[in-house]
Order: sequence, then C-alpha cells, then structure tokens
Amino acid sequence: MTTQSEQSLRARLPSALAKSLDTLGYHALTPIQRAALPVMLDGLDVRAQAKTGSGKTAAFGLAMLACLKLERIELQGLVLCPTRELAEQVAAELRRLGANLANLKILTIVGGVAMGPQQASLTKHAPHIIVGTPGRLLDHLTKQHLSFDRLSTLVLDEADRLLDMGFADSLNALIDAMPERRQTWLFSATFPESLDQLSARVQRNAQRVEADLTHAENVIEQHFYSVNESAKSHVVLQLLLHHQAESTLIFCNTKLDVAKLLADLSAVRIPALALHGDLEQRDRSEVLLRFNNGSARVLIATDVAARGLDIKSLSLVISYELAFEVDTHTHRIGRTGRAGQTGLALHLVAPREAERLRKLDATLEPLPDLLRPGDTTNSNFSAHPKSFPPASMQTLVIDGGKTDKLRAGDVLGALTGIGALHKDAIGKIDITPTRTYVAIAKNEIETAVKKLRAGGTGAKIKGRNFRIRVM
Repeated sequence: MTTQSEQSLRARLPSALAKSLDTLGYHALTPIQRAALPVMLDGLDVRAQAKTGSGKTAAFGLAMLACLKLERIELQGLVLCPTRELAEQVAAELRRLGANLANLKILTIVGGVAMGPQQASLTKHAPHIIVGTPGRLLDHLTKQHLSFDRLSTLVLDEADRLLDMGFADSLNALIDAMPERRQTWLFSATFPESLDQLSARVQRNAQRVEADLTHAENVIEQHFYSVNESAKSHVVLQLLLHHQAESTLIFCNTKLDVAKLLADLSAVRIPALALHGDLEQRDRSEVLLRFNNGSARVLIATDVAARGLDIKSLSLVISYELAFEVDTHTHRIGRTGRAGQTGLALHLVAPREAERLRKLDATLEPLPDLLRPGDTTNSNFSAHPKSFPPASMQTLVIDGGKTDKLRAGDVLGALTGIGALHKDAIGKIDITPTRTYVAIAKNEIETAVKKLRAGGTGAKIKGRNFRIRVM
C-alpha cells in the first residue's frame, strides 16, 4: 500500500513509467528507492549504499529513464557494471521499466561476443542508454564507435566490485572522455576507502543515501561449521541431502575447488552446474539460465563469476571455504533471503581459515551429529546417498530467437495447442537473438519434443521449422 509521500514521488515520474510500475506489480517502493529517487530526480549526484536485492536497479533505472529526452537520438545514459551477466540483467530491467516509452533504445555492450554487431548498432542508430562493462566500452570508445559528448547520466553499479575486479584504469579512461557537467550515481553494497576516493574524483557534492544495509537476523540464518579440510566435499553432500533445498548456490574460492566439488558430487549422482571465469560467454549464460529456470538445483561458482547474478528464490548458500574479505562474505549471504524471503547460509571452516573467521567475528560450531554418519576425516563417497530429488524442469532449446521474430507467446502457443501440453507444464521462456530456451516439466519433455518436431529435427512455430534439442 502506497503512502502519500510515495504517491507524490510517483507523480514526479512520466505517466509511461508509472504505468510500467503498475504493470510489473511494483505497488510499493523499496527503502532504497524511496530514499534515492527524490535526490536523483532533483538532479544531484548520489552515493547509494544498500544490500544486494534491495531494488537498486529500479531506483536508478526509473530516475535515468525519467530524465531522457527521447526525441534526441543520442547517448544520454550510461550504466557501468562489473560483469556481463549483471549488465544483461540491468538492461533487461531497464527495458521492462521503459516498455511504454516510445522509441526507446537500450543497448548492451559487453565482452565475450563479437564487436561487429555492436559497432553496427552503435553507429546506425545511437542508443539512448548503454549498459555495459568497462573493457568492451573502452574498446569501442578507442575505435571511435561511440561518443560521450551528450552524456548526462553515469551510473556505476556495484561500484565496489568495479574496483575490486581491476577496472580502475578503464574507468578512468572512460570518465576522462565524459562531459564534466553530468550526474553521477554510485550504487554499492559496501563503501570501502577506495570507493570514497573514486567518489571524490568523479562526483560533485554527492548526497549519501543508505537503506537496508544489512539483512535482518530473522531473514538469513547463518552457521559456521568446524570441518577438516579433507572432509569438506563429504559435508557438502550431507548438507545437500539434509536440507533438500530447491536451489543451492555453493561458493568456492578457486576454479580448482569448483572442479573438485563438481566431480565429487557427480560421483554420487548429484547433478550440479559449474560457473567460473574460464567459461565462454554462451556457456556462462546457459548455466545461469538452466539454474534460474529450475533445470538444475545446485550451482557451484567462484565469487567473481557469481557477482551480480539475478537469482530469485535462492533458499540455501554454502561456503565451501570462507571468503578472504568481509565484503565478499556479505555479498555471498546476500544471494539468499531476498525480497522478504528467509534464507540459510552455511559456511565450512577449516583450521587454516581461523583468521578469516576472526574478521567476521563469528562463532564456530561443531558439526551436528546428523552431518557425521561415520568417519569425516576423509571424503568417503563410496556409499550411495539417500534420495536427492532431481530438478523439476528440463530445458528445451530452439535454434531461433529475436532475429527470427520469435516471441514467448509464439512458443507457448505452439506447445499448448490441441492435444499438447498444459500451460502449467511450461516454465520460464528466455529468448536471445539466436536461440530460445524453454523450461519444461521433466515428465512432459517428451511430449513437448513430439509436439514441436515436424519430420525429424524441425520445430513448427509460426508455421516455420526450427531445429530443437533437449539440454
């Protein structure tokens, strides 16, 4: 239920944005939105600090969209993100918020994909807003594919991670090419000293805004378990079997640990997906897509790879090893307990991690008996674990996407035609430029394949044949 102050704040937004809020079901603003929006709409710089999942994207997205002059075909807003995944998620949210703004163009510019199509889109018709990563944007700037001459708003999203991930030089080069008269908004879950220094350099009289800095104690429950190093995979297995969470994100500090844990779980037929920096962009995107659409229940990731992930309804986070920094630990537990939901974060602590535990000022607990069904001095994976239910969904891939003018409604219609699937058996539909991914209930996947296949490998959608496969 909106308050009078919220109603007056909404009244400051263009009617098209207010309509989008109603359509998306954003009936009440979050604390960070209520605190930051008025300041940004007043034309001021902002240093906004809020926990992960607090609604910050909508906060700066609404302000940026409200300030656009759509009749001008020129770049006016830029959002810098530390990862490709976060950039894509931010761009998608801005497109949802701006769905009712006529002729709005938002472009995502990230690495890991070909520069040619990006260059063509930049030079053919300048976007109003770009959401991107610093490295690839600097490449285009150096090649004079884009200009910041008319830029009026800059957002540094997850600004602390932009610095942590080594983007300082790229940031400086990009900012040096921007007009001095602009608004600059920094959004971050933490504000280390390095970020204070950046703010002093790139902002003018920035207003400090804080909201939802920490998760309430009754929202996220944390436990720190004393574990022998060699028993960690075994304990992770027992935690998975005991909690039976619908979705679990396991953090490792290194790619080697990701690979080891993945192999250990696979050995007892608990399927998991892995996410780390060495994956190609398409592979990274497909891993996230499958985890988000319910086709996998366990994701093992490094902190860098998992930054900025938009994972909804994540019920369990496990730290295979404690994070080296307190801020990183905060970001880990911030993946669960989002949007008013409760969450559980469990951390395995070996003796060599004592100093990291001290930094967190946390209490070490012994393993409960239920997690010690025998010798835990080594990871004994010879015994078959009790039932770990498989994921409820499976992903169907259609080799056609936005460039083929495919829409979610087209796919839904093809699958729910006479004698086919009930709509309840169809989950999330993700459409990329060249592919469409559809989550299908596992017990209906064969029916879906038979429905779509016409004479072998073709899929009839909108009267056209597309190749399909089950991921």
